Amino acid sequence: MMGRLRAVVGIAVAQLRYDRRRTIIAAIGIAVAVLGTILLLSVGVGVIDFGQAKFDSAGRDLWITGGTIEFQPGSVGGVRSGIVDSHDVAVGLESRDDVATAVPLMFQTVYASPNQSSFETVAGVGGPARGGSVSIVAGREVNRSHHYAGGSYDGPMTHEIAIDRRTATLFNVSVGDTLHVGGTIATARQHEFTVVGITNTYSEFVGAPTLTMPHSELQTVTGKTASDRATFISVRLADGVDPEQTAAELERVYPDYEVRTNREQLRTILQDKAVVIASGISLIALAIIAGVALTLNLLLSMIFQQKQEFAAAQATGVMPSTLVGVVVVRSFLIALFGGLVGAILSVPGIYAANAAANAVTGFEGLAVLSPSLIAFGFSIAIVIGLLAGIGPAVYLYRSSTLSQLTAG
Repeated sequence: MMGRLRAVVGIAVAQLRYDRRRTIIAAIGIAVAVLGTILLLSVGVGVIDFGQAKFDSAGRDLWITGGTIEFQPGSVGGVRSGIVDSHDVAVGLESRDDVATAVPLMFQTVYASPNQSSFETVAGVGGPARGGSVSIVAGREVNRSHHYAGGSYDGPMTHEIAIDRRTATLFNVSVGDTLHVGGTIATARQHEFTVVGITNTYSEFVGAPTLTMPHSELQTVTGKTASDRATFISVRLADGVDPEQTAAELERVYPDYEVRTNREQLRTILQDKAVVIASGISLIALAIIAGVALTLNLLLSMIFQQKQEFAAAQATGVMPSTLVGVVVVRSFLIALFGGLVGAILSVPGIYAANAAANAVTGFEGLAVLSPSLIAFGFSIAIVIGLLAGIGPAVYLYRSSTLSQLTAG
């Protein structure tokens, strides 16, 4: 039995060496399918873990929004903030026994310049740059602002901001330097802010160069004071309070707003990327189909081109099952080689994907390097080998008579 198996493997290897060009093409097709599968899964799992970790580190339990967050090109700030009278809503939330804190947050696109001669657009965050949920890595926290003054917006502005490291590099500024910031260039020329701290907390959510100032001051420089708008209200619940139950209750109290837990907010973000996710899955499916097609084509070509050799082998007493075994083993060896190549390439591929994601989005470590995911991707190669080997094996077995093999 072992001798027969060694003979089948030897013949299969010899045939692979004989038709090297087609063998390599088929193996490349399988390697691409394996590599694509591993990269897609690594990014998918990494994005979910990354997002969940960021929401958990924010120290918040609920996120209240005024509907879908939309970009509004041509408008000051460029981002639709759906919550109105946000300070009053936050005060109403904090009056509840089950809510510890409620903080309005606003995200807007702003113009910034250190010298008023050339302006760049960066992400402006209106919210606290202090406290345990915001990490200041250099300098100090932004002072508490009294500018809102109960809704009159005539209190003194701090004119202080915290920036992330990319903003510091973009403008070549550090703690103690100043930036002109506003929703328009004209407004930016009128408002000069002092950089008092460096924090990457908000930029890890936004994925872009970011500056942070008190909420009411960002409202002022972007013209949002009349409606007191916010993009989110982040809520930290009292100890022992169930987030899902409280979210459902708050939605009844505030029917115009959507209330989500950390997990629901992350799920909503991923749903917005459904087209991208579907496109990635489609590409992987096509890669697997291509791998099967290339291997199937190679095996069928081998059978048609070597009819005489198969007939001669039968004439000398080789059993049809042995010839079928050669086809199956050949398919398996191609899949094994392609799978190994794809799995090996996935390691530098994941590092490259992380580098690309960091350059495009500013997020680090989105793709995870997981042995279990690599093993799953490699198993795709085995599946391809089995699928590609079944058809030719059945065909050869059914036509394994001397007259049929020599016909044509």
